[in-house]
Amino acid sequence: MACSSCSTGKDGQPRGCKNNGTCGTDGCNKLTVFDWLSNMSLPNGQKPFDCVEVRFKNSRKEFFKNTENLTLSIGDVVATQAKSGHDVGVVTLTGELVRIQMKRKKVSPDDKTIPKIYRKASQRDIDIWQKCRDREEEIKKRSREIAISLKLQMKLSDVEFQGDGSKATFYYTAEDRVDFRQLIKDMAKAFGIRIEMRQIGYRQEAQRLGGIGSCGRELCCSTWLTDFRSVSTASARYQQLALNPQKLAGQCGKLKCCLNYELDMYLEALKNFPPSDCKLKTQKGIAFCQKADIFKETLWFSYKDEPATWHTLSKDQVLEILERNKKNEKVASLEEYAADNVEEEKTTFENVVGQDSLTRFDRPKNKKRRKKKRRKPKSKASSNAK
Repeated sequence: MACSSCSTGKDGQPRGCKNNGTCGTDGCNKLTVFDWLSNMSLPNGQKPFDCVEVRFKNSRKEFFKNTENLTLSIGDVVATQAKSGHDVGVVTLTGELVRIQMKRKKVSPDDKTIPKIYRKASQRDIDIWQKCRDREEEIKKRSREIAISLKLQMKLSDVEFQGDGSKATFYYTAEDRVDFRQLIKDMAKAFGIRIEMRQIGYRQEAQRLGGIGSCGRELCCSTWLTDFRSVSTASARYQQLALNPQKLAGQCGKLKCCLNYELDMYLEALKNFPPSDCKLKTQKGIAFCQKADIFKETLWFSYKDEPATWHTLSKDQVLEILERNKKNEKVASLEEYAADNVEEEKTTFENVVGQDSLTRFDRPKNKKRRKKKRRKPKSKASSNAK
């Protein structure tokens, strides 16, 4: 990810502003929203919406009231209300789109518990904020060492400082319940700040850290996906995928979220498709389904006594045979139906002079020239003897 002012370097980090995902232009940030109403003016008499969306480290976003009627735009750094002290974030959305986002996330604009925006961040606020962010990697490494020394079965995945530097939130993953009371005492003594522990799932951990998926693109959860729906192995079965855990699992170790993207289309196509466990009764014997192609509407069947010989049938042919079997009628054989599906391969191009050869532009190999044997010159004595 990169914006116009900070292109990506060889190490994957922004090369220009060095903000690592908190660029002021908001072009290299995760889960960036495009404000397509920014160039439209409000109707006469309508006041602008008084709530804005603010993004903090990685993908954490919250809504805040603009009680001071500040002129805010996307990319502004603001100081916001926190439980104690203040936090610093970047404005990601303003105007009527915030109302739509709040309705989508079931947050009422009239809720009095919505925190407020204090002011636009001053240079002093930004300096303290950047100084705290620079300490995060060092503190994360030190906190992991403390957790290992206490032999706690947990993994500290990320650290997030509050904007004023008074508190740090540690995100961790664990299989079972962990007693980290001693860990909090040791870290508070070592770092001199208030500590908050927050447990997250493995998918939330992948969302915060980011990465590259097996498709070669950035993870969906760290770029645009905001809700995590449950994914089961039934999604892979419906799509006729091999149940290989190594291929179906993502960076988080769970099933890939993209298995649900095309599931509805497969379920719609399978409504009028014969079941995969159907049996066809013929006079030659009972045939079982070996393979099915939903897109081509084709199924392959083989007899019980000849499992290696497959016969290609269309979806309509299979439904016809099943309908006749319900009436206790047996078809003669599958070969009669399969013969209608044989298509002759038409030759559309014939290679006559070899113009489709992939090596026709290669330089011919130089043949090794045979070295001619040089004859030894005759001596004068031999010539005179003659």
